[in-house]
Amino acid sequence: MEHVRDLTLLPKAHLHLHFTGSMRPSTLLELADKYGVRLPDALTGGEPPKLRATDERGWFRFQRLYDAARSCLREPDDIRRLVREAAEEDVRDGSGWLEIQVDPTSYAPLLGGMIPAVEIILDAVDAASRETGLGMRVVIAANRMKHPLDARTLARLAVRYADRGIVGFGLSNDERRGMARDFDRAFAIAREGGLLAAPHGGELSGPSSVRDCLDDLRAARIGHGVRAAEDPRLLQRLADRQITCEVCPASNVALGVYERHEDVPLRTLFEAGVPMALGADDPLLFGSRLAAQYEIARRHHAFTDAELAELARQSVRGSAAPEDVQAKLLAGIDHWLTS
Repeated sequence: MEHVRDLTLLPKAHLHLHFTGSMRPSTLLELADKYGVRLPDALTGGEPPKLRATDERGWFRFQRLYDAARSCLREPDDIRRLVREAAEEDVRDGSGWLEIQVDPTSYAPLLGGMIPAVEIILDAVDAASRETGLGMRVVIAANRMKHPLDARTLARLAVRYADRGIVGFGLSNDERRGMARDFDRAFAIAREGGLLAAPHGGELSGPSSVRDCLDDLRAARIGHGVRAAEDPRLLQRLADRQITCEVCPASNVALGVYERHEDVPLRTLFEAGVPMALGADDPLLFGSRLAAQYEIARRHHAFTDAELAELARQSVRGSAAPEDVQAKLLAGIDHWLTS
């Protein structure tokens, strides 16, 4: 039996964390109290809610819980606190780089409009990064339930702020709705402006949704992508082009995509040579953060420390971190493995 190293000390990059979903449960309760928001019981029990999103009603319920949590973020101070705490949690889990994903549209009405919302978020990220030492950037995500023209507006805005810490453009919400190609113009704008294309695909929908992300949106990374495991040719394509899949094992099981942790095809992707970046997705709702995803790979998929180190390397290489930051993290990973 090899010596089991501490996974919170393994340097890694976190590429799949949603803004509201990163909130600490205790913070949510405090903010709800501050604003007199009556939260659904599922969010106040001290346990992660029981979720299933494989049917429409389950997804709707998941969205409703998410929206209830988001309604507790009302002032710039709340945004600053959320971002600082997300950074602190990541640092505690060994993360050296975090790309946090946000749709500013949701916050705009309370923060004085779209541009003030983006400014407040970017300032908060900047401050949290300075305070915690964590490298931190932003992925702006369009909502596929909304009109593709909204996504274009958002892409233009994201490009305008590329020099202020926006590194990617995403597409989130229920991937069974709206065709990826409806958003091709928005993604073209984002790519031409130097942003990484990182849409969601291949979690609630099958392998075809991953192919659509590659063909229609020219994705450089895929949010989730686990269902690619059902299509060997697609796996080969992801491996050949080294497209990183942001895999969120706890989330896959919580949402009922797979019954048990053992069923998440981590090994299938890993052995096919598809790069992965393990992510926590929405810790508020799924109950586990970054290091816990590596713990799942170790416990349920028998990943050795050498393989876990390789997963960490893949997360760093798939990130938008500058070369010097990547080099430092990669050296730290080697050190973790030899210590």
